[in-house]
Amino acid sequence: MQTLYLDLFSGISGDMFLGALLDVGVSFTELERGLARLKLDGYHLHVTPDQRSGIAGTRFDVHLEADHGHEHHHAPATSEPAHGHEHEHDHEHGNEHGHAHAHDVHEHHHGHSRTFAEIQRLIAPAELSPWVKDKALRIFERIAVAEGKIHGLPPAEVHFHEVGAVDSIVDIVGAAIALELLGRPRVAASAVVDGTGWVDCAHGRFPVPAPATLEILGARGIAVSQCEEPHELVTPTGAALLAELAESFGPMTGLRVERVGYGIGARRNRTRPNVLRAVLGVAETAPAEANDWESDTVVLLETNLDDVTAEILGPFVDAALRAGALDAFFTPVQMKKGRPGVLLSVLCPTADTDRLTELMLRETSAFGVRRTTVERRKLRREPRRVATPFGEVAVKLGFLNGQIVQAAPEFEECRRLAATAGVPVKTVYAAAVAAGQALVPAAQARS
Repeated sequence: MQTLYLDLFSGISGDMFLGALLDVGVSFTELERGLARLKLDGYHLHVTPDQRSGIAGTRFDVHLEADHGHEHHHAPATSEPAHGHEHEHDHEHGNEHGHAHAHDVHEHHHGHSRTFAEIQRLIAPAELSPWVKDKALRIFERIAVAEGKIHGLPPAEVHFHEVGAVDSIVDIVGAAIALELLGRPRVAASAVVDGTGWVDCAHGRFPVPAPATLEILGARGIAVSQCEEPHELVTPTGAALLAELAESFGPMTGLRVERVGYGIGARRNRTRPNVLRAVLGVAETAPAEANDWESDTVVLLETNLDDVTAEILGPFVDAALRAGALDAFFTPVQMKKGRPGVLLSVLCPTADTDRLTELMLRETSAFGVRRTTVERRKLRREPRRVATPFGEVAVKLGFLNGQIVQAAPEFEECRRLAATAGVPVKTVYAAAVAAGQALVPAAQARS
């Protein structure tokens, strides 16, 4: 099975993704021709060689023609990547959210903005394949849902003050075109790692990960960890690309490597090279199952305890969940000498293993912790908002082989609406389930 594996050791952005795919073999000429079918004016592309930590790769930039007062000489539509062009237009991530890798957002400087409906009207008539248009619109929809939740608006009313910019449209539609040019390989990725620090965005000054990035990753159920790099590494556009395209997250497994590409970001990071590595190859072990569920790899931490009280266990579970555990629980067991005890279990992303192991050793009576790497199978998830007689409720839909098999309302929203209406929670919950089930035909038609 042809597979594109994204190594996210330094995060991901739209321009780094395209740079990596160009470096792995996508034709710049064909990419530029595809983007021209959008009938979108006011920009030109720069594709140049660059290096980080001695590794040569490709840097992809979208320049708006209003950016600079001098003329740009850029690669014509009949050429391959213009590796001879040098330019000094690094959009450093000092003030504007989304410029961490010379990508994603130009709204603050250039005033570009579009609603989701306007973006749909731009993409729908383009002479692109249905697959490309569908993927691009799904990526934009994920951002619309996230922004809507942040601003308290339905997705249809969201104004794309950031990702509606010309360069982000090029990044997202270009990503779908580039994947099609590669033959639509299966996409897998390593664990998602973001940096720390702060970003200045349209929502004000916020800590990394940015609000939209967290919402997009959370809606898909993607675990994210932070590293010591004092900058944003995963942008909202990068998060949306992962949420829509990547089927699984975890270590590279059974991949026979054919080509490796490096997408270079603008900034020179302090702790790691600002590079997205893309590995194209063939999965030697094709999945035995025919189901289209998603998969990832996590770590199960366990320890047996016979000398810890319930007063200690309860707060520990709360602390573990606050510290990033995916789940934490304890099970009654019988230990040696017939003693009753508990099996304390913590499920966590690979990157958080040591930190949560230390928490178990410090906060309980454990003298040791067992670690087991486990694979998970998960339904593809899509967030929706449904109307009920009591108000709108968020519903999470679970897909398997193109069919909706789960529809789960957000319980806290149901409880809030029930309190306002003075009715039992189960009444609101049942109404939300019924509304979610009514979405099945439309959602399955999209799948």
